Amino acid sequence: MARKSKVKENIKKLIRTMPRKPGVYQFRDASEGVLYVGKAKDLRARVSSYFQRSANLDPRKARMVELVRGLSFIVTSGELEALALEANLIKQYRPRFNVVLRDDKNYPYLKLTRDEYWPRLEVVRRTKKDKALYFGPYIPAGNMWETLGFIRRHFGLRPCSYKMDESTKMRPCLQHQMGRCTAPCAGLIPREDYMKIVVEVEMFLKGRRADLLEGLRDKMARLSKEMRYEEAAHVRDHIKALERAWESQKVVAPELGDLDVIAIYQEGQEGEEAVAVAQLFFVRQGTLIGSKDFLLRDIGGVSENELMAGVLKIFYAKDIEVPPEVLLSVSPDDAETIASWLSERGRKVRIKVPLRGKKRELMQMALENARTGYESRKGGMQETERIVEELAGRLGLDAPPMSIGAFDVSNISGSDPVGAYVHWEEGEFLKDRYRHLRIKSVAGVDDYAMMRESVLRVLSDMERMPGLVVIDGGKGHLEAALTIAREFKKRPPLIGLAKKPDRVFMEGADEPIDIEDRLASSLLLRRIRDEVHRFAIGYHKKLRGKRTLESPLEGIPGIGKKRRLALLRAFKDMEAIRAATVEELAEVSGMNLKAARSVKAALDHAS
Repeated sequence: MARKSKVKENIKKLIRTMPRKPGVYQFRDASEGVLYVGKAKDLRARVSSYFQRSANLDPRKARMVELVRGLSFIVTSGELEALALEANLIKQYRPRFNVVLRDDKNYPYLKLTRDEYWPRLEVVRRTKKDKALYFGPYIPAGNMWETLGFIRRHFGLRPCSYKMDESTKMRPCLQHQMGRCTAPCAGLIPREDYMKIVVEVEMFLKGRRADLLEGLRDKMARLSKEMRYEEAAHVRDHIKALERAWESQKVVAPELGDLDVIAIYQEGQEGEEAVAVAQLFFVRQGTLIGSKDFLLRDIGGVSENELMAGVLKIFYAKDIEVPPEVLLSVSPDDAETIASWLSERGRKVRIKVPLRGKKRELMQMALENARTGYESRKGGMQETERIVEELAGRLGLDAPPMSIGAFDVSNISGSDPVGAYVHWEEGEFLKDRYRHLRIKSVAGVDDYAMMRESVLRVLSDMERMPGLVVIDGGKGHLEAALTIAREFKKRPPLIGLAKKPDRVFMEGADEPIDIEDRLASSLLLRRIRDEVHRFAIGYHKKLRGKRTLESPLEGIPGIGKKRRLALLRAFKDMEAIRAATVEELAEVSGMNLKAARSVKAALDHAS
């Protein structure tokens, strides 16, 4: 008790030295973990308010203050900078007492590269301030792959990523033979005609249906008038395909344009078990192109206004395009500052709570989806909690492991050795926390050493440890992992999971625990073990396949991608390159005598 009082006194002394300026503060626990990140117009006034006897804190904040053992702060030039820094720190640390979204990945966009001589469409997860057009985000990604596949089947944009200009001359590839590329690389389409296709793709992605169809119908009529009936029939089929594709799209209202919709649903719960669901809709050109829901845990005592502010800060801290309007089910705290922060992305953003009309109808739909998600997640959470409580009882753990990590290694006779880690949390696998790695320090076949390296590299990078770590393997694999894990100041319990028969090895226990049964906790462990095994095997096969398919030219000093392509264009295949003389190799564009000798020596040595 005396130590706790001394810590609090030290914090109060630090608070008295804090400036009366805007900034961001962080509360830390006894292990230096970040408990909470907040921003303030006046750092000293805001932080001191938590520790005054007269402070009227809700139960959640009171629990947080009890755990505070350290404090740090950063002064900023203003509120806007403080909000941006706060959002980034919450995203980085995912503090227990902040509103956090359990989703770290960036979402996919379709990028139309208008600044290239022969534009193309590609998938990206980060947008840039360049001359390209970005369409998205597509959540889930399946909608995007369907759209991309349709465009590649029906428009003829090049699918390759080669750097090409007006002088490029290559042989048409298989995509052209399949009718999916107009082969600009081979000069089979004038640039003027190709750019017309680019404009059509842009209109399709922007939802400008009437303009696109009018242009295509005019083109079909012109071709028929010129008696180019086969080409006219092709355009007719193209029009029909577009109409079928649009029939399957969820058109909300074309007049709405681009906007995001965020609704939060919760029921009047208190305490640590309180949860809510945030539902997001992404509407582009009046069409619903994606949706996403998030479960917000441990939010007892947090107002809906604070919840909404937290969702906005953490979601838009991602590298994501913000539409000109964001509709909300409730106004957030700091609404004006948040709107200014979002507007810094390049265009003015309005955030508003719709009260009538189509926008209100759309919000009601989002709220209904949030309610459905809440009811579904609540039932799933209760079942998950029952299973991990059962698991904790069987393994003798101090607390039910709401998050479980698992390790496995894979190799064949020591070749292409890899390690893998998967992460399960609150009922689902979190793919954004998966890790795979090439083993660097182990030569030959030594699964135990590979496991040690995997555990060391992955756990060293973790900011938040899982509640339990599963090692795929028996007692030897577990001991190998423990030699590393024991070095960490704060480590989770580790178990080894062997098969045939399925059994769990525990640290310090002589006999394994049999899990050859149908108990839910046994099924969970086996499911996690199977997932990490699948992930490790998949990565190992990918590396092995890549090595098998590698060009013999790869790895030759001085021979980069441009020179490899130039050689293959000049000689058509590897046999011709092997048969060529040094002088013939040196004559290829971009080559010289030194590079030619390197190629000749490497290929002669390999054969």
